[in-house]
Amino acid sequence: MGERSDAQVRSVWLRPRRATRDEQPLTIERIVDAAVALLDEEGIDRLTMRRLADRLGVGAPSLYWHVDTKDDVIDLVVDEIFGEVPTGIGRGVDWREDVVAVQNAWRTALLRHPWAAAVPARRRPSIGPNFLAWMELLQATLVRAGFTGDRLPAATWALYNHVMGSTAAQSVLHISDEERRLGQEKLRAQSDRYPTLAANGYLYDDDFEGAFTTGLTYLLDGLEAQLP
Repeated sequence: MGERSDAQVRSVWLRPRRATRDEQPLTIERIVDAAVALLDEEGIDRLTMRRLADRLGVGAPSLYWHVDTKDDVIDLVVDEIFGEVPTGIGRGVDWREDVVAVQNAWRTALLRHPWAAAVPARRRPSIGPNFLAWMELLQATLVRAGFTGDRLPAATWALYNHVMGSTAAQSVLHISDEERRLGQEKLRAQSDRYPTLAANGYLYDDDFEGAFTTGLTYLLDGLEAQLP
């Protein structure tokens, strides 16, 4: 009991949709809109099916007619925020410029919804249509540049992890000025143990945008060096 069958289909994107009942005013679109609003206002920890149903003004059974679990809701809202990214980018001549455009667009969408950065990799891959469209654009750009075989997924996930890790850190890391001051004083007092952190102002390093941009340049330089 409790074991998951390998044949079980958990993803909301792969299960057939139930037919909508004529008397049911609730739709997937309304659920997604309400869930995004709830997450933007209160964060991922406050999302429950009961709170979402209350926000929609319906009973829980009406909600469960459309989605089976909270994970279904999360899959839907993550894909929704990727739908906000403007289309029409990443079709230029220079593959590096295209990759930068895609990465910056992803970062903008994730930072607009701070709860989202750590969600896509939680337990299963994101395979909603909006997210897949952007993953297709990224991989098509890399293939055009010359990445094939094992190099393609390696390059894809290096870039994916860079933008996800960067935005997750920026969204969730919070430190007060006093904590910075006291923490850096502690590092200086233990500079024999942490000489580099003490000398380089480790706790004052919060230029997330600069680190993201420079780190992306490093990644692209390294990736370009792997091309024939």
